[in-house]
Amino acid sequence: MTSQSFAGVLGALVAAVVLVAAFVYGPLGQFGKPVKPAVVQQPDAQPAPAVPARRGPVIRDVPN
Repeated sequence: MTSQSFAGVLGALVAAVVLVAAFVYGPLGQFGKPVKPAVVQQPDAQPAPAVPARRGPVIRDVPN
């Protein structure tokens, strides 16, 4: 068996393995896959009122 025929047989085996793997894992992307149903989000009840930011000390002008 010459090296060219051995390479041809080995190439055919590798190609067969690649084709089998392609059929097992299916098409890439969204093509051929079932469509996922859209998820509808329920609106929250009333959002809690935001707590006002804490302020620093109040400095007032005092007359002399």
